[in-house]
Amino acid sequence: MSNLHMGDEVVLTAADLATLYDILMQQGFQAVGPTIQDGGLVLDVLGGPADLPQGWTSEAEAGSFRLAPRTDAAFFGYNLGMESWKKFFYPPRLALLQVQSRDDGGLHFQACSQEALPLALIGVRACELAALAVQDRIFLEGPYQDPVYAERRRAHFIIAVNCTEADAACFCASLGTGPGVTAGFDLALTEIINDREHLFLVTVGSSQGAAVMANLPHRPAWEELRQQARDLVRQAARSQSRALSTADLPRLLYDNYSHPQWDDVGARCLNCGNCALVCPTCFCHRLEDAIDLEGREAERWRLWDVCHTLQFSYIHGGCIRVSPKSRYRQWLTHKLAAWIDQFGTLGCVGCGRCLVWCPVAIDLTAEIPAIRGQQVKM
Repeated sequence: MSNLHMGDEVVLTAADLATLYDILMQQGFQAVGPTIQDGGLVLDVLGGPADLPQGWTSEAEAGSFRLAPRTDAAFFGYNLGMESWKKFFYPPRLALLQVQSRDDGGLHFQACSQEALPLALIGVRACELAALAVQDRIFLEGPYQDPVYAERRRAHFIIAVNCTEADAACFCASLGTGPGVTAGFDLALTEIINDREHLFLVTVGSSQGAAVMANLPHRPAWEELRQQARDLVRQAARSQSRALSTADLPRLLYDNYSHPQWDDVGARCLNCGNCALVCPTCFCHRLEDAIDLEGREAERWRLWDVCHTLQFSYIHGGCIRVSPKSRYRQWLTHKLAAWIDQFGTLGCVGCGRCLVWCPVAIDLTAEIPAIRGQQVKM
């Protein structure tokens, strides 16, 4: 069964993951994916499937995250860690420009090299694919493209994973961004473990994915396995206890700029910026210049930034958002309202990271109903 096409479904065994990894390495990709470091779940270079968090699960809630052992040997039996995939396409620190003084008194300007290895992203969830699609709109589809982002997005291979379990912080089902993947991948895996076998139902999502699968030992998928995979994804959706209603969100937020809920959340918010830093779609940044001690060389850097800091809103004459509530209101209103005006999409994909990594457990799925005058019991 070598002539595979987009949408075809085949079956791999758990042992075949190593072969898949080897093929990607032979094709010049550097594999990156979830792995455990210092007790946390991070995204980093993988030396092979053994580096995946096999046998571990995540337990995430607003203000809380921990890893715990599973009762099986699932490779993808966890959900999301703190880091998102955007760091590989939109790096946290990026040198843009070097300037050197010449002996004749002039200046020499040179753009920094931005070469990067083509990446194979292993274990990308549906909400994260949706987040990459949002970043594509920001950096690729407007009148100006970000050349660094465009180059990094050009050469990559994505192995997505359908979620078969949900954390308590997940609310992707209410936004239509998960838990099942629909587009934006080369191969999509659904992990199925039973008493007899440890299998992956693989969906081909691109010609590149079909070419890779043609080099792997695989067998046609059978209907019972397909149905089991669909049931697992549906169960993950049904198990989500949080939801975000998108009904008239822009008008709700624009019309309630002075709602007392902003005072309430402002009194709790630490303005640490964790929610924006872990968000897979936030793209705010600042520019910094660094000069050597002799004043002969300088570099310009682009660094991630967050709208929760006082300095972020500084313009000539002072800062325009001086209170914690005004900065949180700016973040949430931009993400759930102004993004629709600017980019035609929400800036939220329901991953739940902003809830999990908030030190005081601020939960936007509770803040929005509060503004609507509703109460939510969690």
